[in-house]
Amino acid sequence: MPRKLIPLVVVLLAGAAAGIIYLRHEGAAVRFTGFVEGEERVMRSEVSGRVLEVKYGEGASVAAREVIAVVDDRDMQARIRSKREELAVLDAELRAQAERVQLVESTWQREVSVRQAERRQAESAAELAARTLAREETLVRSGLSTAQSLDDHRARRDQADSALQRARELLARSEAEVHSVALARHELATLEQKRQLLLAQLAELEVTQSKYVIRAPDVPTVLQTQFVWPGELAQPGTAVAALLDPADKYVQIYVPVAEVGRLQIGQRVSLEVDSRPGERVPGEVSFIADKANFTPEKIETRSDRMGQVYRVKIRILEGVERLQPGTEGNVYLDS
Repeated sequence: MPRKLIPLVVVLLAGAAAGIIYLRHEGAAVRFTGFVEGEERVMRSEVSGRVLEVKYGEGASVAAREVIAVVDDRDMQARIRSKREELAVLDAELRAQAERVQLVESTWQREVSVRQAERRQAESAAELAARTLAREETLVRSGLSTAQSLDDHRARRDQADSALQRARELLARSEAEVHSVALARHELATLEQKRQLLLAQLAELEVTQSKYVIRAPDVPTVLQTQFVWPGELAQPGTAVAALLDPADKYVQIYVPVAEVGRLQIGQRVSLEVDSRPGERVPGEVSFIADKANFTPEKIETRSDRMGQVYRVKIRILEGVERLQPGTEGNVYLDS
C-alpha cells in the first residue's frame, strides 16, 4: 500500500470504530451520523448499610426528588435518640442553672441593698454624733456643761465612727461577693456552649441519616439501570441506579477538523433518526470538544492534521420523548 494512503486508512478505521459516518455531497447538506444518547445520572450511596428497599424497577418513571432506595439506618436512629436524650438532660441542667443564677443574683442584690442602707444610717449617726460633740465642746468652753458630759458625747461619737467603719466593711464584703454571681453565670454560659455543640452534633447526625434515603434528581427521570437489590450491602460510592432525563437527549457526532469550523455553540441543525425516516426535528449544537478525539500518531503533513476529529453534541429540541437512546440518526448542516 502506498505510504501516502496509510494516514487516510488509519482515520477511516478510527472513524468506523467510533461509529462515525460522514458523508458530503457537492451542493447538498453536510451529514453526520451518530446515536441518540441521554445524560445518565448515576445515583450512588453515600453511606454503608444493607439495602432495605428499591422502590422502582428498570424502565419506571420517577418523579422529581422521589425516593429510589432505602438503606438500613437503625444504627443512625439509635445514635440520634441517644443524642436527643443527652440534649434533654442538658436542657434540664440549663433550666436549673438559670434558676440558680437568678437566685444568686437576687440574693446578692438584696444583701448589697441592706448593707448600703446600713452604711447610710451609720453615716447619718456619725454625722449627728460629730455635730453633737461640737456643740458640747462649745458649751463646756462657755461653762454651760461639764467635762463628764463632754466625755460621754465623745464616747458616743467614737461609737458612731466605729459603727460607720463596720458598715462600710460589711458593704465592701457584700459587694465583693459579686464573684459568686459571675461564677454562676459562667457555669450557665458553659452549659449553653455545650448545648450548642450538642445541637451541631445532632444536626450532623440528621444530615447523615437523610443520606440513607436515596432520592431522584430535581427533575422527572426514567430509571435505566438498577445496580443493587434489597438485602445487598451498600458502601459509600456504591451505584444504586442510573436515571435518564427523558427531556434531555442528544446525538453525539464526530466532526473532522475540516468541518468543525462550520459549527458553533447554539447553532441550529436538523436531525433524522432511523426509527422515524423522513421526519426531521430541530437540534442545537450544545458542546464542541476543545481537543481532537483522534489524532494521528505523528503529524507531519496537512493531510495528517486533517485526519483529526472532534466530538460534538447536538441537543434535541423537539420530540425528545419519541426518540429512544441508542437509535441511529443523521445530523444535517445546511450547505
